[in-house]
Amino acid sequence: MLLSRLVKTLAIVALLAVSAPAFGADSVVLTTMADELQRNYQTLKQKADPAPYFLSYEVTEQESFSVSASLGEINSKGGGKNRFLDVTVRVGDPKMDNFRRVRGDRIQFTSGTQVAIDDSPAAIKDRIWLETDRVYRAAAERLIRIKTNQQVKAADRDQSADFSNEESYAHSEASATLKFDADKWTKSAREASRDFLKYPDLLASDVAVAASTDNRYFVNTEGTRVQHGRGFARITITASAKAADGMDVSDFDSFEAVDSKDLPSDALIRAAVKKVGEHVEALLKARTAEPFVGPAILSGRASGVFFHEIFGHRVEGHRQKDEAEGQTFTGSVGSKILPDFLSVTFDPTLRKLGGVDLNGWYEYDDEGVAARPVKAVENGVLKSFLMSRSPIEGFDHSNGHGRRQPGLEVVSRQSNLIVSSTRSLSDENLRKMLIDEIRRQNKPYGLYFEDITSGFTTTSRSGLQAFSVVPVIVYKVYPDGRPDELIRGADIVGTPLASFAKIIATSDKQQVFNGYCGAESGQVPVSAISPAILISEIEIEKKDAAHDLLPLLPSPLTEGRK
Repeated sequence: MLLSRLVKTLAIVALLAVSAPAFGADSVVLTTMADELQRNYQTLKQKADPAPYFLSYEVTEQESFSVSASLGEINSKGGGKNRFLDVTVRVGDPKMDNFRRVRGDRIQFTSGTQVAIDDSPAAIKDRIWLETDRVYRAAAERLIRIKTNQQVKAADRDQSADFSNEESYAHSEASATLKFDADKWTKSAREASRDFLKYPDLLASDVAVAASTDNRYFVNTEGTRVQHGRGFARITITASAKAADGMDVSDFDSFEAVDSKDLPSDALIRAAVKKVGEHVEALLKARTAEPFVGPAILSGRASGVFFHEIFGHRVEGHRQKDEAEGQTFTGSVGSKILPDFLSVTFDPTLRKLGGVDLNGWYEYDDEGVAARPVKAVENGVLKSFLMSRSPIEGFDHSNGHGRRQPGLEVVSRQSNLIVSSTRSLSDENLRKMLIDEIRRQNKPYGLYFEDITSGFTTTSRSGLQAFSVVPVIVYKVYPDGRPDELIRGADIVGTPLASFAKIIATSDKQQVFNGYCGAESGQVPVSAISPAILISEIEIEKKDAAHDLLPLLPSPLTEGRK
């Protein structure tokens, strides 16, 4: 972990370090925030009891436009622009303040209140003033409860401080601006979605194109002033249907880019529509999965989601300190937790990999700390955790992974997760290894997971330390040379430590999964990059079947068809 230089004072001071050259003048928003920060902080220091020792403001400005089409017709079209203010007030001192975690107590002070989208200093200051007053009162009240709790409850095992000292930064760049050719993408979505008419068994289908910008303005009483932003554009293609036995089936595809101009051509979009439509039609005819334990290959995208769910969340720093968490890896630094040929890095500074834009990149986190790579696992050995400014035992500083959705409190979160391997094979040889493993275990077949749509993991101490990953395209792989057989209704289940120990090899090509992750601090953009992995033993269970059957009325799209 990269440790930053200590800042000795928490008063309003000149900038102690400049992290990057300024690319443009401070905006009206940033200047207004800095002025109101100084006024409010000085007043609270003089009049409030207890007085705050730290104050920060973050304004998130989001602008978006999207268009959605189904079967050749536009379902929705439009966009908007919003600004949200998040206020952080800390009372007490860095050793113990109002953010101290108490078992079963949810920390929530900020509310992500909306701020005027016009650059009006008076309107912005008015909202900051009122929100600062509200958050301060809540912070002071909670500190009283925490001090009372300390007198009647047993001490936490982790006695580290509640807040870390970090370098201050000055960085100002031009705001990201939304560039979206609405007419072009409306036509593309309409024409691509019309291709789903070829698949009359579908109950729903959609082609959506969206572009957005996310600009963030951050100031704090340590002297940090940061203004940065990014764009994001995405095409999502989805289709779903219902099998004769009532099971819901679906498939999806997506394309991501920083700028909508870099999204794929109409030909590639329509090819993806064809693939999704054919997959769903094939799933309707596929046999249902049965509970199974045996060898399997997860594609690179599937493996990326697998690592994100069962590993990434368990190395988020705040989970090591919270007594309500299972703390799977809290005492494992320096110990082997993965096979020795695997390493895992989180790198929010990486914008592209293999020509693919990554969704988990950013320049500064939501505490104004510069993004930096974190080597979490090296040759199978746990080295570090993802850290916000909430220290844990042995890790006193942030490594730039304090993140949030507007309106929620910052916690440590994932960015770009990158799995690398020194035991890599070609796809062909990895498949041969799978066949050999099926035969060695005397199993009737193995499994190949082509794509995964989502996952869920339980990390709390009160629940089982388990995970569930939801595949959409799964094949049985037979050792006797029969063609692979598509199956439906299989969910991957297991426990993390057992699953990690059974990874025996990887492919030599990485794939990217871009998406959003939801956790305590809301939805944040992430990426997971991984090679395909061969696992000697994976468990699947049957998906819950829906109780509704197919519609009684025939589809109007099938009229006149034989």
